[in-house]
Amino acid sequence: MKVANGGPKAKGRSSGEMKKAKKKRRQFHTQKSSMVNSDSASTSPDTAMAKKYYQLSSRGQHSVKRLKSGARPVNSGQSQGQGPPPKTKGKAKPGSSDPHAHTNGGAGPHLLTESSSEDSEYWTAFALSVLQNGVEGERPAGTDPDGKGEEPYHAERDPIHNWTVLLMRQGQRLHFRGKALLTCLYGRVEVLGFTIEEGQQPYPVFSPPTHFPLSITAMGNSSLICKSVKERRLEAKSIIRKYLSIADPRKRLLGAVDPDCCLVLLEPLDTPLTRFLSSLPEHRDLFSLSARELDQSSVPECPLSAVGLIPLRSSGGESLVMSQSYRNALSGLLHACQEESDGCPVILVCGAKNTGKSSFTRHLINTLLNHTASVDYLECDLGQTEFTPPGCLSLLTVTEPLLGAPFTHQCTPEHMVFFGETSCERDLDRYLESLKFLWRSYSRETPVIVNTMGWVKGFGFQLLVDLIRLFSVTHVVQLSYGSTTQCADLTPAFMSSAPGWQTRPPAPPTEEQAAPQPHVLLSVQSEFEGAGTVSNMRYHRSNILRDLALLAYFSQLQAPESGPVRPLHCFIPYQVPMSAVAVRVTHSEVAPLHTLYAANGSLVGLCCLGEKVGGSGGPVLLSHTPICPCVGFGVLRGADTARGLYFLVTPVAPSVLRRVNCLLMGGVTLPHTLLRAQRGIEGEKPYVTMEYSFELTGAGKMKVFKGLLRREHMGGSGH
Repeated sequence: MKVANGGPKAKGRSSGEMKKAKKKRRQFHTQKSSMVNSDSASTSPDTAMAKKYYQLSSRGQHSVKRLKSGARPVNSGQSQGQGPPPKTKGKAKPGSSDPHAHTNGGAGPHLLTESSSEDSEYWTAFALSVLQNGVEGERPAGTDPDGKGEEPYHAERDPIHNWTVLLMRQGQRLHFRGKALLTCLYGRVEVLGFTIEEGQQPYPVFSPPTHFPLSITAMGNSSLICKSVKERRLEAKSIIRKYLSIADPRKRLLGAVDPDCCLVLLEPLDTPLTRFLSSLPEHRDLFSLSARELDQSSVPECPLSAVGLIPLRSSGGESLVMSQSYRNALSGLLHACQEESDGCPVILVCGAKNTGKSSFTRHLINTLLNHTASVDYLECDLGQTEFTPPGCLSLLTVTEPLLGAPFTHQCTPEHMVFFGETSCERDLDRYLESLKFLWRSYSRETPVIVNTMGWVKGFGFQLLVDLIRLFSVTHVVQLSYGSTTQCADLTPAFMSSAPGWQTRPPAPPTEEQAAPQPHVLLSVQSEFEGAGTVSNMRYHRSNILRDLALLAYFSQLQAPESGPVRPLHCFIPYQVPMSAVAVRVTHSEVAPLHTLYAANGSLVGLCCLGEKVGGSGGPVLLSHTPICPCVGFGVLRGADTARGLYFLVTPVAPSVLRRVNCLLMGGVTLPHTLLRAQRGIEGEKPYVTMEYSFELTGAGKMKVFKGLLRREHMGGSGH
């Protein structure tokens, strides 16, 4: 039985009409087949390879080998149930191009709709992925790999001056790793809350894998609204001509100019810090990508990577995540600093470990520096300090933005106390007395931010209550995560009855007395990935971060100009008479005869006692740990008891060293890499040995927990 090809609609047609319709269908299918074949050949990196693939696909075979790292689809193929594109072999030829493709990663509708087969969609995705701004065969690093339509940035490098000019349209954001010197040439950009405008000084930006990736956000320029579109475009183009001396890169960037764009100059950043850290084997890749980000990075050979920045394809889950409560707290604190009568609020930031206290504090400082010349900062966290090596409490004035991890902006505070440990749990009273000593130096002329520890249980919570009362805090920012409660809410009502370690709830005011002004509680819910959990990544470990802070401090010994890095043993030490300085081990009970053995080869705090130190030529030992100013740190390389000399290596200037009359040694030790990675040493390395016995007298240390000496905190009333 024969059935007409035309189906039911064919009824009533003549045989001639049916033949004409059949001929048209054959022509249509022939054109469509040639169109698919033509598109596949034009979008592929190798025309012969595309033809071979098309022949195999028409036979139902899909065994062609592809690139090991196949291009991610730009369209929504994966979300519709498609698997990832099969891998292909070969690379895009520099001379190949798609006549239908738009510049800078865009594509015409035909690439997404005309070819309906699954195999041709793979080639389409690959064609879209190889379109790179100014470099054929590379994908624009600023595009969104998930196909959300984010527009790519434009960057061109000037090889003569070794810098890169970055063009971003208003609202665009570039996430990156690495380091560079950033100058805003036109418009405004924002980095971690700090706004950088044209005409300002260059700022170093650091984005190591120890913290979330930084981002550059284009904000446009509100001061140019009065100018016409043509004037703004001409002004931007004149800047591009000034900073790009090569014709082709200049022409490409000029074609992308928008009247509301921002222009950023990025230069390689070479400092004693970066040279010293990169010279150590353990931290050679400190400013590169983490293992988790290798799949999210853009093509490494791009204009940005030439100056030290590695753009990320997307923000992923590790960029700065600001919840609504986070934003509300920032705006509320900014309003308090601008609108209050004195304009000097005391802001205390608290929360459990890994809730984002340090990130919030840096963001807050940068935001305030947009509107004020300086912000005071009181460091109460001994383990994760912001401006000093660990084991210190400090008070300093911040005048420059914090555009990197803590180890990238180490400095010497105006007021500092050497505590000697990364936790205060064994001597709570000395911890509080040290903070009181620092607080007396606060001038109350600028806003102050108090950074606290992540210890919010038991005695740690009582210390937190003490700090709020002792410093007359006006705003408390309390960070939390998840649905569980880490500690009680520090509301004014709770503070009216909560006991501290040293303080007690205030008595009700009498009729003659005015009630104290209650503080404002700002609750922030942390919503970033991994909030409250300890990361297993190497660079996220607290001990690694503490080592980096110490290494950054001693990088000041290196010469400011470029040159070979000198190991620690190459620096000539200062000779310090033993009779001129007193020595004390703060963290353990050490027999007097063994004090010099314990201090030899150790990190020491350089402190200034109020009274004069005098001796008969031998070492002067203190019987108690003083609370006194600390001006820096050093390494006690050796002690010559015969001549009565200490040998000290330190970056502190000689004019400041003349005031030092006390050396304090604590539980903070030198990073092992400083001792193991010393070049030029033959034979056994000094201070490094495997033959060590803890059974010898004085070899171990006796821990004394002084936090349990108070009777009211011990179980039982009669003990």
